[in-house]
Amino acid sequence: MTQHSASRLPQSSSRRTFLKTAGATIAGSFFAPGILGAADKAGTKQPVIGEGAFQYEVTHGWGEVPKHIQWGETHGVCVDEAGLIYIKHRSHSKSPMDAIVVFDPQGKFVRSFGKEYHGGGHGIDVRKEGNEEFLYLSDTKHGIVAKTNLTGEVVWTIGRPQAPEHYKNAKHRYSPTNIAFAPDGGFYVGDGYGSHFIHKYNSDGKPKFFWGGSGTEPGKMKTPHGMWLDSRDGTPKIAVCDRANHRLQYFSLDGKHLGFVNTVSFPADIDIQGDIMVVSDLHARVTLFDKNNQVITHLGYDQDWTNRVLDGFKIRKQPQQWEAGRFVHPHDACFDQAGNIFVTEWVSTGRISKLKKLS
Repeated sequence: MTQHSASRLPQSSSRRTFLKTAGATIAGSFFAPGILGAADKAGTKQPVIGEGAFQYEVTHGWGEVPKHIQWGETHGVCVDEAGLIYIKHRSHSKSPMDAIVVFDPQGKFVRSFGKEYHGGGHGIDVRKEGNEEFLYLSDTKHGIVAKTNLTGEVVWTIGRPQAPEHYKNAKHRYSPTNIAFAPDGGFYVGDGYGSHFIHKYNSDGKPKFFWGGSGTEPGKMKTPHGMWLDSRDGTPKIAVCDRANHRLQYFSLDGKHLGFVNTVSFPADIDIQGDIMVVSDLHARVTLFDKNNQVITHLGYDQDWTNRVLDGFKIRKQPQQWEAGRFVHPHDACFDQAGNIFVTEWVSTGRISKLKKLS
């Protein structure tokens, strides 16, 4: 199904480094890539995954984690203009722990902050506004969205919405999972673990409108988990990971349903660089789509491995069972400026994988 006629735009930067992003036609196909260069007898060779021009050397367990941080579930990742990598994790430790950990491109620890988000670490994105970059953070435990500078100083915090009327009943949950940036300087918040609405705010964090709610019909969602602005065809629109409905759902900027992408399994989040969209899929793979939303490759995909991962979700707590070049539960993925991909996973010990783009 074609959503709009496509017109080629100049190359745009990743969602996680700049606001510029790019558009979609709705289609898809499946095929499973292989894994090349698996570990040699000495165990020193890194696996290579992918197909054709989209092959990546994989380093699992990337980043030199400092002693004062014990990974919880590594939920989010973004990259700033300087190339620093920001990881958002959800720790279950009794003592509050910094929820955001920053690394340089070589994986060296730079800083950490965000004890106030302990236990709720989830979405994280970065946007440049004027000459300064800001982080936008989603906290699922405390039910807040926060805007901070790159060292964690808070600009504003937004709590529970007042509209629709649904939220006036305290029994109805609000738990924001991720944010998408709007072309007008505002942003969208997905109540992914709460009541399944999407809320639009202006640049100052003031509410504008909302849409959605729980359901399977067009315009309704079940776990709008991650989303991003997609204008690859020249018409900006919002791509949403309608996770529990096993699809991506597209909306106009004012919340009108446009179409679906069904070649996903359990999509968690989205990033875009140039014509390429990456979708982290909680069902053990990372998928690349071209500008027409045709599947380029399912990175790390193997159906037998996926069956093992989904059998009671036990493997997420058994690192000794993990296989090189395979993912367990990818929760977020983003490009850096060089086209490498960082993948964070919903596993009990946390895990970051760097996928180095091979030219």
